[in-house]
Amino acid sequence: MTLADILMLIAVICIWSLLLINIILIVAGYLYYMQIENQPVPPIKGEPPFISIMVPAHNEGKVITQTVESLLALDYPHDRYEIIVINDNSSDNSRELLAKLQGKYPERQLIVLNTDAVTGGKGKSNALNLGFKLSRGELIAIYDADNTPEKKALLYLVAEITQDPGLGAVIGKFRTRNRNANLLTRFINIETLSFQWMAQAGRWKLFKLCTIPGTNFLMRREIVERIGGWDVKAIAEDTEISFRIYLMGYKIKFQPKSVTWEQEPQTVKVWFKQRTRWAKGNIYVIVKNIPLLFHPDARRIRFDICYFLSIYFLLLTSLVMSDLLLILHALGYVSTTIASFSSFLWVLAITLFIVGTFVTLVTEKGEMRLSNVWIIVLMYVSYCQMWMVVAAYGMYTYLKDVIFKREAKWYKTERF
Repeated sequence: MTLADILMLIAVICIWSLLLINIILIVAGYLYYMQIENQPVPPIKGEPPFISIMVPAHNEGKVITQTVESLLALDYPHDRYEIIVINDNSSDNSRELLAKLQGKYPERQLIVLNTDAVTGGKGKSNALNLGFKLSRGELIAIYDADNTPEKKALLYLVAEITQDPGLGAVIGKFRTRNRNANLLTRFINIETLSFQWMAQAGRWKLFKLCTIPGTNFLMRREIVERIGGWDVKAIAEDTEISFRIYLMGYKIKFQPKSVTWEQEPQTVKVWFKQRTRWAKGNIYVIVKNIPLLFHPDARRIRFDICYFLSIYFLLLTSLVMSDLLLILHALGYVSTTIASFSSFLWVLAITLFIVGTFVTLVTEKGEMRLSNVWIIVLMYVSYCQMWMVVAAYGMYTYLKDVIFKREAKWYKTERF
C-alpha cells in the first residue's frame, strides 16, 4: 500500500465517521420533531417573571426600528419585560431612530444605551456586558438587531425555563426572512434549517445538549453574574457561554416553536466576512476549552468539544487531503489504488447529504418542494465547498490575532 493509499484511507475514514454522526443526529432530530409537533407548550409556572431583553446594535439603522417594534409587540405582559438596546458606537442614524421610538412609546420600558469609541465599539460581548449592568430582569433574553420574533417567541422560552429549574437557558429557532432574495439566501435558509434539526434537535434528543445560537434565547440572570459576564475576547460568545452553562450543571433546551426571523447576507462578500468571523470565534472557543476534555465536571460538553474539533480541524484536513489526492491522481502525479473506491464513497456521501438535508426540510411548512432537491445538489457542489475556504481563512485570521495580540472587534454584517 502506497503512502497516497494510506493518506486517502485515513481521509475517507475521518469523513465517513463524521458523516455517520450527522446522519444519527438527523434521525434523532426528526424523532424529536415527531415527539413535539402536536405537543402543546406548557404554560408559565407561577407569576410571569420579569425579563430583560437585550439588543446589541452597531450601525443597524436599516433594521432597528422593525426589530424594536416587533419586540414591543411580543405576547407577554408588557409590564413584565424591558427592552435594552445597546447602540454601540454607531455612526449612522440609529440614535435618532431609537429616540423617536422612545417618544412614540413613552409608556413602555424601552432603554437605549448609546456608547462611543471609548466605552463601546469593542464587540458584541462588550456591548452585552454594558447592557447587563442596566438590566433588572431575573431572566435575560437576547435578540440580534435584525430579528423579527414571532409574537409568542418569548412566551414559549419563558414557559420552558419556569417548568424546569435544571434549565440554565432555552433556545428557540431562527428562520431566514429574506430567503427568496437570491440563490445564496436559499442556500442559507436550507443550512439554518438543517443545522437546527440536525445539530440542535438531534443533540438535545440524544444527549440533552444544545448550543446557544446567539439570538432568540433566554438564560438565568445568576449565570451571567456567576461567570462575570460575557468573554470580551470571544467573537462566538454564544458557543463560549454555552460551555460555561454546562460547567455550572445546567442544561440548555431547544424549543423550536419559539421562532424569530432574521436577515441573512445577500452577497458572497458579506456572507464570507460573517462566516469567517464565526469560524474564527469558534476556533477561539475550541482552543480555550480543550483543557476541559480532562475536567471532571465537563462530562456534558466533551461531545461538543470533540465535535467542534472534528469539524474545524479533522474534517477540514481530511477534505482538503482527499480532494488534493484525487486531483493529483487524475493528473498522474501520484498513484492510489483506492481512488475509484474513494470516488464511489464520495458519490454515496453526496447522496446521503441530499437525502438527509431534505429530510430536515420536511419538518418546515412550505419547504417540502421538489425544487429544493436541486438546490441542495447545487448547494453541495458550491456552497458547502466554500465552507472549506471559510474555515481555513478563519484559522488564518485567528492565528494572526493571537500572534499580533489583536483585540476582538465588532465585525458588522451589512444589512439590506
